[in-house]
Amino acid sequence: MERDQRIKTLILGAAGRDFHNFNCFFRGNARYEVVAFTATQIPRIEGRTFPASIAGSLYPEGIPIVVESQMEEVIAKHDVRLTVHSYSDVTYEHVMHLSARATAAGSDFMLLGTKSTMIPSKKPVLAVTAVRTGCGKSQTSRWICQFIRDAGKKIVAIRHPMPYGNLAKQAVQRFATMADMDHHQCTIEEREEYEKHVEEGGIIYAGVDYQAILKEAEKEADIILWDGGNNDMPFVKPDLWIALADPFRVGHESSSYPGEANIRGSDVILIGKANVAAKEDMKQVTDNCRALNSRALIFPFNSILTVDKPELIKGKRVLCVEDGPTLTHGQMKFGAAMQAAKEGGAKELVDPRPFLVGSIKDTFAKYPNVGTLLPAMGYWDEQVKDLEATINATECDTVMIGTPFDLQRLMKINKPVTIVKYTYQDMPGQKGLSDVLKEFMAKHL
Repeated sequence: MERDQRIKTLILGAAGRDFHNFNCFFRGNARYEVVAFTATQIPRIEGRTFPASIAGSLYPEGIPIVVESQMEEVIAKHDVRLTVHSYSDVTYEHVMHLSARATAAGSDFMLLGTKSTMIPSKKPVLAVTAVRTGCGKSQTSRWICQFIRDAGKKIVAIRHPMPYGNLAKQAVQRFATMADMDHHQCTIEEREEYEKHVEEGGIIYAGVDYQAILKEAEKEADIILWDGGNNDMPFVKPDLWIALADPFRVGHESSSYPGEANIRGSDVILIGKANVAAKEDMKQVTDNCRALNSRALIFPFNSILTVDKPELIKGKRVLCVEDGPTLTHGQMKFGAAMQAAKEGGAKELVDPRPFLVGSIKDTFAKYPNVGTLLPAMGYWDEQVKDLEATINATECDTVMIGTPFDLQRLMKINKPVTIVKYTYQDMPGQKGLSDVLKEFMAKHL
């Protein structure tokens, strides 16, 4: 097909699902010409080029990545006839606003489904997904990995992408040591997800090209774990699909994209934080999930908090530093550090907003509902320094780090620090995920 006959296409993304959709559906597909990707959610990921080394022979110069606000300009300039929404952890309202912008500009609007984007594996696959960011995927994924390892099997995790640097170099990334984090110049967000797997003896893959990533992971695994990010659907076709819902965000299971798809497609639904959530909220989320998916097994689970230095909390004025994406586009109003501060008898949660420095000010301007918590933003070196300066300027007695990654590895904090950890726990005395995993291994191994 001649180039001028191909369907001009624009892919809306956030450096993850967008690249995967391209690789699975558009790469090598002569019916379409992808003229650009757009970028949003993550700061400073536009202005790059999706490399020709990954894009394939139809794109010898690669594909430009522009900011999402330029969508209408790109549609007009290239006579784009198809706009493809390809990022997650957003409301239906957000998706349809984008649809209105695209269709008003003259383009069709498209969402790709599971059959077009899930890669089949030669190995048994477990997938952990969620309704929203911050439901407890990471702790659940790590608990599953340890459970499988304790059973004598080798499990390799494949993590949802976070390629915020050189895309050609990040095509396939393998993390098995802490030195691998430095080698790949990981951001704070990446370290939050990768380092705990490695600390606990696991191996985790990520990157840009998940067809190539899966082939590498299969070489060293008995079982593949898809460790989902945001609330995206699995990139690898699961034999057991697990989805998490959050009793602190009742209703999001049917109002977020593609969170509802995860609930509808899953085999097991886990309702987290049962030890701290209100019973009526647990019941309502359970009922909502059951209405969307009558065939899935539904289990509650506990999220157990531990603090390494509880003496630094009681009676103290504390600054709570929490997971960045959970507080920002995840719209969560509290995190592990805040919960531990309340349980530990903190005198006061210190508001960091009077002390914000540089790009951290921009984060609060974009997400004003974050409130008195400090999101651990660190997508580039200067932002890490801004976060460090903000923490050190904040007038408090104790810094409570509620992220999965110890920030002290990247910065020097001038106040006493306590680390908050949270782990998955099946409800004592009840059937739960451990029973499901035993059945899974018996069937597939």
